[in-house]
Amino acid sequence: MTAHIEAASPHTMNTYARVPIALDHGQGCHVWDVNGKRYLDALGGIAVNTLGHNHPKLVPALQNQIGKLIHTSNYYHVPNAEVLAKKLTELSGLTNVFFCSTGMEANEAALKLARKFGHDKGIARPEVVVYERAFHGRSIATLSATGNPKVQKGFEPLVEGFIRVPLNDIEALKKATEGNPNVVAVFFETIQGEGGVNPMRAEYLKQVRELCDQKDWLLMIDEVQCGMGRTGKWFAHQWAGIQPDVMPLAKGLGSGVPIGAVVAGPKAAHIFQPGNHGTTFGGNPLAMRAGVETIRIMEEDKLLDNAAKVGAHLKAALEKALAGNPGVKEVRGQGLMIGVELTKPCGALTQRAADAGLLISVTADSVIRLVPPLILSDKEADEIVAILVPLIEAFLKE
Repeated sequence: MTAHIEAASPHTMNTYARVPIALDHGQGCHVWDVNGKRYLDALGGIAVNTLGHNHPKLVPALQNQIGKLIHTSNYYHVPNAEVLAKKLTELSGLTNVFFCSTGMEANEAALKLARKFGHDKGIARPEVVVYERAFHGRSIATLSATGNPKVQKGFEPLVEGFIRVPLNDIEALKKATEGNPNVVAVFFETIQGEGGVNPMRAEYLKQVRELCDQKDWLLMIDEVQCGMGRTGKWFAHQWAGIQPDVMPLAKGLGSGVPIGAVVAGPKAAHIFQPGNHGTTFGGNPLAMRAGVETIRIMEEDKLLDNAAKVGAHLKAALEKALAGNPGVKEVRGQGLMIGVELTKPCGALTQRAADAGLLISVTADSVIRLVPPLILSDKEADEIVAILVPLIEAFLKE
């Protein structure tokens, strides 16, 4: 029986349907609540805690940085910002980086880049192609780019200038943009996260890259959730052998310290000039140190290889355990970004899994999302399966 604290937050806005648990500390892929109950963390702070909790290489580096400088502002150079930017350009093959604090900010900046790219070409009302079931954030512009009417409801009028198309259908994309001189960019997640762990096919990614080259559009790939090694490559689109022009990042880049980035190639890297865009907290010394150290540790500990190997093990184990169950539509994803889609809404499993000592989330109503730290072991993957599968089977019998 799980010991719950009282689920009460009388002074914070009621914006989250929280599980009534308050977490106190963590170690590796496990966390403990204030009552001492232990959980295996298969959510990783929603794909944020790349290195798990209390990592022995990361914590001393952050402690060192906190003792030196936390924040200074962008009136001054931040040396680690250049170190991290250089590293991101090397890993991506792109050329320049803008730092911010969140994925939403990074996506907002990408949309501003697209608008200015269009205006610089003489297009008065630029339009951006976006996708069904996409999720890019909750600002008014990123919400408008998002493909979820439920999260948009109540915030109309939405921002204009978006053309929405289905996933993995190049003919639909061509038809939706045919003869339209205002299109300036195509914007999508390589693997949709909030939309239900829906991957873009490699062949489709290549087709879109080719179309953008033909039409002189920006290819903007949101790697906020599926990037930073989660699929076994630094960025999920790299499995298709392509490069975007604009790539928003966040989540796992700082292992829990808030950080966002927009990485751009030659076509977009110099669109912004002084005064066009900015941020107060983005690129501050603490966030930049977190990003530099996260990538260093990922390389030292070969965490991309681990994500690919353990992710394949976890996916195969789930497929085997759930094979033949008519209530399971699909197990999909890549690396340590896995979705298990059921035939009925399964939000109740978030609480039931927590009761059983496992932290997960449910997205798109009927998809169990697993995005654990990239340090996950085969043994811990097996533990996820051992806890989760019986819960799914019992739920589907109800």
